[in-house]
Amino acid sequence: MSDARIVQTDAAPAAIGPYSQAVWAGDTLYCSGQIPLVPGTPRLVESGDFAEHARQVFRNLQAVLEAAGLQLADVVKLQIYLPDLGQFAAVNAVMEEFFQPPYPARAAVGVARLPKDAQVEVDAIAVRPAAAHG
Repeated sequence: MSDARIVQTDAAPAAIGPYSQAVWAGDTLYCSGQIPLVPGTPRLVESGDFAEHARQVFRNLQAVLEAAGLQLADVVKLQIYLPDLGQFAAVNAVMEEFFQPPYPARAAVGVARLPKDAQVEVDAIAVRPAAAHG
């Protein structure tokens, strides 16, 4: 990773493997997948409610973005992973709590299983706003 810069924050869960929370490559930030881990612990959110799990995922993602000096509005692409595609409408509803139009591009992918048997995982790509250059 020649000129890549690593982003790390205690406000989001620590990586649970050999990866970084996020990596800058030029003006683009690549955020690793977030599951509903409670920051500072190895535990998932205790609630069995899918919406609360999804909210924690977006809060974790937001914390990583903020550590990089960005915000959710700077996200240009999301990838959502769901073991149960029946939760598609629920994840859309939670996403609307965190994002306003214009929404980022997005894909939702059905998967067999996620780390720690999480109900949802989200990764993101964000771009530094042009006004932030300087």
